[in-house]
Amino acid sequence: MSATYSELLDATIQHLEALKSRGARSVAVSAETLRSLSQPAPKAPAISNFKSQIQPVTAPAVPSKPTGDNSPSPGGEGRGEGELVTAEGRGSDQPVHGKVQPIRNPQKAAAFAALRERVMACVKCEHLASSRKNVVFGVGNIDAQLMFVGEAPGADEDIQGEPFVGRAGELLTKIIQAMGLQRSDVYIANILKCRPDTPGQTSGNRKPTPEEMATCIPYLHEQIDLIQPRVLVALGATAIEGLLGKTLGIMKLRGNWKTYRGTPLMPTFHPAYLLRNQAMTEKRKVWEDMLSVMEKLEMPISDKQRNFFTRGS
Repeated sequence: MSATYSELLDATIQHLEALKSRGARSVAVSAETLRSLSQPAPKAPAISNFKSQIQPVTAPAVPSKPTGDNSPSPGGEGRGEGELVTAEGRGSDQPVHGKVQPIRNPQKAAAFAALRERVMACVKCEHLASSRKNVVFGVGNIDAQLMFVGEAPGADEDIQGEPFVGRAGELLTKIIQAMGLQRSDVYIANILKCRPDTPGQTSGNRKPTPEEMATCIPYLHEQIDLIQPRVLVALGATAIEGLLGKTLGIMKLRGNWKTYRGTPLMPTFHPAYLLRNQAMTEKRKVWEDMLSVMEKLEMPISDKQRNFFTRGS
């Protein structure tokens, strides 16, 4: 690789990191540039020509606010009261930022791929390795500003190899969409990467043991250190216990900011709790936690969003 190309690459990375620090989440890249990036590195590219192919970022690419006549509600069915509005439900007058090919730090992507390879081959907990169908590494944007952390995979996650894909996962997706984001904008992981075994049981899940979480949590630490999210959300009492140790309990901790490995952490209820208890007051508690997260991330919040799960909403 020529010195000129190396200098260009370093300058481009620095420029993108500066944009990210100012809140930008994507840049517009022409098809010609994408084709060029897929080719072997040229010996002496012209910096001026390369720069001309990168469109300027006019504003941080924050997804549009959800709109619609129905108030979003975790766990709601159909299009009735309390449903979470998805991106597809936005009005035509709302701008929707187009998806562009991300330009990532190749060293970060390589480190993440190497971590995934190690986790997928892990057999530290022999009883879990022998009973699992899949290792559930995590899913989402490795440059995400927001990261959700659960406790462990369930039966659906074990089958599909992806966290939060069952009923609780569908509800989490709706919550993310109500915030004006997509699953692809955030990162979702669990403390435990394997489903806790349930010998003698034909269904159901069990809580991970402290020993299992202690064995597996270094992998989560590496994920957090590589992603470097601005905010973490801990989903449920077990996730909070795994991250913070013995705690006062989810009822007292949810909604109160903590710090984990230098990153602001918001404890909140697990989506499965809202499936069991669909009272409007409980949905409002979780939504208040998400509003606090949005404020921490300096995301735009509409009056409609602020009033979700209040009387008359």
